Amino acid sequence: MSDTGHRSRAAAMRLLGQILDRRQMLDQALADDLEPGRRLAGLAPRDRAFARLLTVTVLRRLGQIDDAISRCLDKPLNRAAKPALNALRLAGAQALFLGTPAHAVADGAVRLMAPRRRHLSGLVNAVSRRLTRDAAAILAGQDEVRLNCPDWLWLIWSTAYGAAVARQMIAAMLLEPPLDLTFKSDAGAWAQILQGEVLPTGTLRCTAGGAIQELPGFEAGEWWVQDTAASLPVHLLGQVANRDVLDLCAAPGGKTAQLAASGARVTAIDNAPRRLALLRSNLDRLNLQADAIVADVLTWRPPRPFEFILLDAPCSATGTIRRHPDIWHLRTPEDVRQAAALQDQLLWAAMEMLAPGGTLIYSTCSLQPEECEQRIDALLASGAPVARRPIAAAELFGMDDLITAIGDLRSLPHNLGGMDGFYACRLVRGG
Repeated sequence: MSDTGHRSRAAAMRLLGQILDRRQMLDQALADDLEPGRRLAGLAPRDRAFARLLTVTVLRRLGQIDDAISRCLDKPLNRAAKPALNALRLAGAQALFLGTPAHAVADGAVRLMAPRRRHLSGLVNAVSRRLTRDAAAILAGQDEVRLNCPDWLWLIWSTAYGAAVARQMIAAMLLEPPLDLTFKSDAGAWAQILQGEVLPTGTLRCTAGGAIQELPGFEAGEWWVQDTAASLPVHLLGQVANRDVLDLCAAPGGKTAQLAASGARVTAIDNAPRRLALLRSNLDRLNLQADAIVADVLTWRPPRPFEFILLDAPCSATGTIRRHPDIWHLRTPEDVRQAAALQDQLLWAAMEMLAPGGTLIYSTCSLQPEECEQRIDALLASGAPVARRPIAAAELFGMDDLITAIGDLRSLPHNLGGMDGFYACRLVRGG
C-alpha cells in the first residue's frame, strides 16, 4: 500500500475520533484538519477526497459496520482493545461498501495500529480479513434500515410517517446524494455542459464529478450549490421582484441568493459573523446584492415592518442526513427540544417584524414534527395574529405529493429521486 494511501486512512481515523469520540460536527472536523500542519492539509486533492469518502462511509453505515465487526469477533472488544475500533470501522467501510482489495483492507488497518498499538495488530488483521471474506454473507443478513437508524429517530419517524415510509426515507439517506445547483438564469442551457438533468423545480441535478470550484460556471458566478428541497420555501413568497424581503437566520445564504436573483431587495440577518462572511463571499461571486447584517433575530428590529419575511430556523437538520451523516450519531432528543424552544421565540420575533397583511414563511430542514407542524400548531393555539395560507400544487411545480393535508410543504428524502427533508408553512398576518 502506498504511503499516500496510509496517510489518507490516518486522516480518516483522526476525523472519526473527532466526530464519534469528541462529538465534533463533520464539517467542523474537516475544516479544522485543513488548517496548515494538519493531516488533510498535507494531502493531495485526490487523497484528501479518499479520506473524506472513508469517513463519510463509516458515518453513513456505522450501524451495519459495527454489526459486521461484532459478527467477526469471538467476544466483544474490551476496553484495552477499544483503540482498534475506528481502524476496524475503516476496514469495514472498505470491505463492505467500497470494494477495496482484501490485502489493502487488512494492510491499511494494521498500519493504523503502529507504533503504540502494535499489540492490537493481530486482532485487526484477523477481523479485517474476515470482513473482506464474509462481506457478501454479512450484508445479506443485515437490515440496513434498522441497523443504521438510531432507535429514537426510528420511533419518531415510524410514528409520524408510518413504518413503510420511514423505511423509504432511511434507505434514501444511506445513498450518496446528488449535486444540485440553482442557477441565476435558465438552467436548461447548462444541462449538457454539466451533464445534468433539470428537475421540475428548476434545479440542475448534475452527474459531473470533480471539485465544485472547477466546474464550468462557478468562477463566473452562474450558480450555487443548493439542494432542490431547500430551494422550495422561497417560491412560497410569490412575486418578490422590486419588493423588500427580510431573510432571517440567513447564512450560509442559498435562499438569500435566490431572493436576490429574483429581483428582491433583501435584508439578510444572522448572528454568526463567520457564516455571514461566507454569505457575503457567495453573493460577491454571484454578483448579487443583499444588505447583510450581523445581529440576533430575537432582539434586532427593523425601522419598519416587512411585507415579506423568510424564517429558515435553526433546527436539528435531520432532513439533511444524506449530506451530513454525522447527524445520525451526534443529535439527541434534547437537541430537538432545545431547537423547538428557540423556534418558538424566533417565530414570535418574526411576527413582530411582519407588516399587517404580510407573508411569513417558516421553514426547517428537519423531519421532526416537534420542529415543524407542532411549532405552527402551538403558535396558532396561542392566539398569534396570523393564519395559515395553504400551498397550492402550482406553487410547487405541480408536485402535490409534497403538500400535507393541511396545506404545508413537506419533502422527504426519497422524493424526486432524492432530496433533503424540508418543511415550510406560509402564514399571513391579520389586518
